[in-house]
Amino acid sequence: MKKTHLLSLLTFFCAMSGFSQQLVLKKGEIIENLSINDSIQNTYSMYIPKAFTMDKKWPLMVVLDTQGNADKALSMFMLAAENEGYVLAAPKLLDSVSLTKNMVVVSQTIQKVTSLLTIHGDRIYAAGRGPGGQFASLVPILITGVNGAMSIGASLANSQLINTKNPFHFVGIVNKENFNYPYMLMDTKLLNRYKFPNQVLLYDGNGEWPGASYLEKGMQLFTLDAMGRKWIPKDTAYIENAYREDLEKVNQLKEIGDLLWAEQYMTEMMSMYGPFKNTDSLRLEQRDLRRDKEFRVMQRAENAAFLQESILKEDYQYYLDDDMYTHNFNNLGWWNYQMGEIGKFMASPKPFERQMGHRLKGYVNALAEDSVTLVLAEEVVDEDALAFLYMLKTILEPENTEYYFKIISLSAKNDDFGTSLFYLEELLKKGFKDKEKLYSLEHTALFRITPEFNEMVSKYLDDARYDIKLDENRP
Repeated sequence: MKKTHLLSLLTFFCAMSGFSQQLVLKKGEIIENLSINDSIQNTYSMYIPKAFTMDKKWPLMVVLDTQGNADKALSMFMLAAENEGYVLAAPKLLDSVSLTKNMVVVSQTIQKVTSLLTIHGDRIYAAGRGPGGQFASLVPILITGVNGAMSIGASLANSQLINTKNPFHFVGIVNKENFNYPYMLMDTKLLNRYKFPNQVLLYDGNGEWPGASYLEKGMQLFTLDAMGRKWIPKDTAYIENAYREDLEKVNQLKEIGDLLWAEQYMTEMMSMYGPFKNTDSLRLEQRDLRRDKEFRVMQRAENAAFLQESILKEDYQYYLDDDMYTHNFNNLGWWNYQMGEIGKFMASPKPFERQMGHRLKGYVNALAEDSVTLVLAEEVVDEDALAFLYMLKTILEPENTEYYFKIISLSAKNDDFGTSLFYLEELLKKGFKDKEKLYSLEHTALFRITPEFNEMVSKYLDDARYDIKLDENRP
């Protein structure tokens, strides 16, 4: 007898406080602020695909974000989840909370969703971007029953925690301008050695998120793996369609001359489809490509860029540590010069140098931000080291006003009004116009009533709040 599903709502009944309460979950849209364990303190959001029914088991993708943007991250996966048939859940995590507490929230979210919906016990995965991606790579290690992780733009969080007796499927998605790209390539070598299933998907552009098609491909990889492990029935049509699309991708890459990417994609295809079909023809095509003279020239150029990048990263790490702990403000000029050199790489007509330049810029910024976090985490904060790092960030990201405010505030707190005034003018030169924010900046109460501050504001913003004149006869 054929079933007709007319409703777009799933209704569940659960006993709470001695009476029956109705929980309505709507399919095809994000459902926000669902409680975990009947508590409003810990909540999660969920997305249920339109085709969902309770008479089959569905894969679950737990989307992770530690920076307060869980619903935004969840929305990025919606189209892929709809096309590939995945339930999504996104617990509200906090960067300020310990790893252990966040991991408990993830575990509780999985338990909650699996108690409500028909979730396939072998098909629970974690996914995230950046810090969320690194966190996702820990979930299969620390939570029993999670069998895969999709990390976007981030390498493995801690390879030392990997248990070879508890393998999981790792899918990395990254672009070549991301500083984590070389690290992710190293991760694949480690996972190959451990015989963990893994693939790395490359995408164009420098956007934080790849297109939905890449997220869909990542889910597809998990589905193919599930078929190969016989967790779900083998779908020949699904496999053939995916294989045909991937062959077209390889041919497109070869046509545009991106031979390295084409060769790398062939490697991933062999791991994807090896359990289902003979890939000898693909292997021969890859062998011929590796013998191509143009391919070898590209490979040498990329390897040369990797080597140069590795040396520069070591320099940046050494000098940043030394400058921070010795409070070497005189070396800010050297850092300004280095950013000029990185800018030259980014403007290079050579693609591998250009990619390296973008990676180096991302690396130095991440290094500085990590250092800020470490200094602030100390029981006694080294404010001179913090001041150096804030000044450095204005060099690394001159258009980011956040660090101008930080150094103005910190300097004013320590009565260094000269430094505060310098960075105030640098900020105003960039066209900053929010006068209210200037006058409400923490630790600047005394600085704001100085004649120098108000004259600077009047110079760039036409009118200052306080009309304080300098005494020209003052000695």
